[in-house]
Amino acid sequence: IACWLATEVVVWMAINIFIFVWFYFLYDLGDRFFYTRHLLGSALAWARAPAAVLNFNCLLILLPVCRNLLSLVRGSFVCCGRTMRKQLDKNISFHKLVAYMIGLMTAVHIIAHLLNVEWYYNSWHGEYDALSMALSRLNDSGNTTYLNPIRSTTTTPNLLVFTTIAGITGVIITLALILMITSSMEVIRRSYFEVFWFTHHLFIVFFAGLVIHGAGRIVRSQTNANPPYNITFCKDHIEDWGKKKMCPVPQFAGGFPQTWMWVIGPMVLYVCERLLRFIRYIQAVKYRKIVIRPSKVLELQLVKNGFKMDVGQYVFLNCPAISQLEWHPFTMTSAPEEDFFSVHIRSVGDWTQKLISIVEQLPEGAQGPKMGVDGPFGTASEDVFDYEVAMLVGSIWYKFKDSNPELRTRKIYFYWLCRETHAFEWFADLLQVLEREMEDRGMGDFLTYKLYLTGWDQSHATHVMVHADADTDVVTGLKQKTNYGRPNWDKEFEQVCQENPTSVVGTFLCGPVVLATVLSKKCVKYTDVDPRKTKFYFNKENF
Repeated sequence: IACWLATEVVVWMAINIFIFVWFYFLYDLGDRFFYTRHLLGSALAWARAPAAVLNFNCLLILLPVCRNLLSLVRGSFVCCGRTMRKQLDKNISFHKLVAYMIGLMTAVHIIAHLLNVEWYYNSWHGEYDALSMALSRLNDSGNTTYLNPIRSTTTTPNLLVFTTIAGITGVIITLALILMITSSMEVIRRSYFEVFWFTHHLFIVFFAGLVIHGAGRIVRSQTNANPPYNITFCKDHIEDWGKKKMCPVPQFAGGFPQTWMWVIGPMVLYVCERLLRFIRYIQAVKYRKIVIRPSKVLELQLVKNGFKMDVGQYVFLNCPAISQLEWHPFTMTSAPEEDFFSVHIRSVGDWTQKLISIVEQLPEGAQGPKMGVDGPFGTASEDVFDYEVAMLVGSIWYKFKDSNPELRTRKIYFYWLCRETHAFEWFADLLQVLEREMEDRGMGDFLTYKLYLTGWDQSHATHVMVHADADTDVVTGLKQKTNYGRPNWDKEFEQVCQENPTSVVGTFLCGPVVLATVLSKKCVKYTDVDPRKTKFYFNKENF
């Protein structure tokens, strides 16, 4: 399990367990619910405890997708250490985790209430004991102090589910939740993004139904259960109800709806988030330069009034000419000091292919298609200069800061893994510039980069063998020769430890989850228990 799971998820799970247990015993042992439990049994507590956990998680579910809020908080936690900021980079993973908990608690809540409806029905029809029958048929001229929501012989369980506020909103909430969860599967999200986008916005219906759901007040408690009312005596003496002072006729009322108090804050924050995104969307974006790099890599240099960025941040791009709905994240590859921001877009999917196709058909010197920009947003890569030593795997170090005494970074190890040779082409010239720049500054040891080609054919292998003695690499033209196959990460980490025996090393990845798992384990393995020796901290970009 990743290190972040060891604390944050444990705390979150502990809170969920505490809430569940607290409300379970509240409904399972509380005197106010004695008669309600007599009708429903343990299903009462099994319905209400998950509802409380649902409230807590519905409070959390919107917060991880408020990107602007997270960026603001992330910047505010600079003084609180890297551990706190790292957790904010797990926002999407946490969003999914909370969603799974909501799905689980919803299932338990529904099953328990279906049993409750059946037992309400059976109690009304006298299929249990005399007390259940008496509680179900209490005289209630105002129809306000009853216990059993089934009030007539014509009311069936199906009628109760599909005609009451609690029942109707419950059905709507459940359908919305099922559609949101199923459409979030990766295969649907990647292949049918519009389906995912539209169904995921059913959260509006979900939250509206959730707020109204409790207004039905289907679960009721006794309002006159306090002494001198004697439940122990009165439950066995139905004939004395209303005749003896200690046994007044039981009166009941539904609880005050509380869900809105849990979700109103996050809903307001999310509305503000969407308003800010919309304002950013309508702001004009101009093209400074459009370049088609080798291997169909599109470089866009964009200008937007008031736009400020930091190293390692990313933006979401929207091209209405392709889709009004699709927003795609791209790490910015320019330096903060420049008067523009740039992104490099590789042709790897329908959206990127269409964008490159549109740009290729533009007349020379023409502006590109209308582009919406949302951001910038912070990621783990922002912290790259907070470490003495940095290992960059799969991400591109485009331009490092001008030398200054406050810059902590003294060494960068850069690893680039590609399956095909042409993937190196578009940034080989950049690395050549960096090589010369490092030599001119007398910082030849500052940057160590290693390129790995993970896929090749026999003709390529033969070509490499023929030119093995060349001064520069046959693939990239760089002094550093390309490695073939995958890195031996144990060897790489051992080398970093030997060369930096007392340093704190930040390991940064922009790449697949499988590689993230490997690197996170290596960071744990090679972190020395001695605080004076090498320590590794793993960071992964999450969009």
